[in-house]
Amino acid sequence: MELYLIRHPRPEVLPGTCYGQTDLGLAESPLAVAERLRPLLPGAYALYASPLRRARLLAEALGCPGVDPRLMEIHFGEWEGRSFDEIGQAALDAWSAAPLDFAPPGGESPRQMATRALDFLACLREANPPAAVVVAHGGPLRALAGWLLGLPPEHWLGLDFACGEVTRLDLHDWGTVLRWFNR
Repeated sequence: MELYLIRHPRPEVLPGTCYGQTDLGLAESPLAVAERLRPLLPGAYALYASPLRRARLLAEALGCPGVDPRLMEIHFGEWEGRSFDEIGQAALDAWSAAPLDFAPPGGESPRQMATRALDFLACLREANPPAAVVVAHGGPLRALAGWLLGLPPEHWLGLDFACGEVTRLDLHDWGTVLRWFNR
């Protein structure tokens, strides 16, 4: 299977704001991003998207997506929509001390987010379309690509998916090939 991972267009948000599942508007046109990406995609593909509008609007510009909540960004609970200054250094230090397992109050940990994203991947692999396009967010895309490439979860943060760009992975029975990243 050819798997195309697309991070949503740049969101309309102030720098330094924690926004995981906050449903933000876009700072760039999803139609323009779709037109720019379309030549990089195959002629036919199964299309999936996070229900958050920053991903869903781009997916709808590409076709008729299956919307799946397992592709949503991490839920930051009480941190959602707050600046990192408001959250405070002590809370951020607690997060840094356990980056995979720390969950903000009322939110989820990166490991919990990865579990639901990988559940989506298991269902996608079972369906086994020849090509699939997934429009989502940095967190779930890091989990999908990191797991497929055999990276330890501690290294998934090193996969920096750029907004409005596409990455291609080819999935085989024997393993995964990274064809290109952030085009």
